[in-house]
Amino acid sequence: MASPGIDGERHSGRCLCGAVVYELHGPLRDVLFCHCAECRRWGGHAAAMTAVPDERLVLVRGAGLRWIDSPDSAAHARRGFCAECGSSLFWDSPQFPTISVAAGTLDGDTGVIAAGHIWVSQAGDYYELPDDGLPRRPRGTRSEPGAPF
Repeated sequence: MASPGIDGERHSGRCLCGAVVYELHGPLRDVLFCHCAECRRWGGHAAAMTAVPDERLVLVRGAGLRWIDSPDSAAHARRGFCAECGSSLFWDSPQFPTISVAAGTLDGDTGVIAAGHIWVSQAGDYYELPDDGLPRRPRGTRSEPGAPF
């Protein structure tokens, strides 16, 4: 649940086993669903990610946090996960000033809503994209000039 922090908001989250606990200070970006091949391999299906500026992620307990380079990432990203339970937690690229956070790892009410789908050109052939009316991008968030995300 959100409580006061930087800019009046603070959200908490954790991995499945609690070896990694974090706080996000300030408002969260609405959730993007990523259908890229790496996210599908990373979590077993499309990823649902929110984001905050890098400096607004605070690790409360981070002993279990491990990072792995995302081998085919056009953004030279790395992915953070819990080495104890395997929970997928973070996506971080040196090309962006934000860190993406797996929305399902947040505690309580977040106040975020679904904003769109990215990397739909790589969506798995075993599912159809939902007819949810959300914007869709064939590539990532910054692949189209003037895109809202």
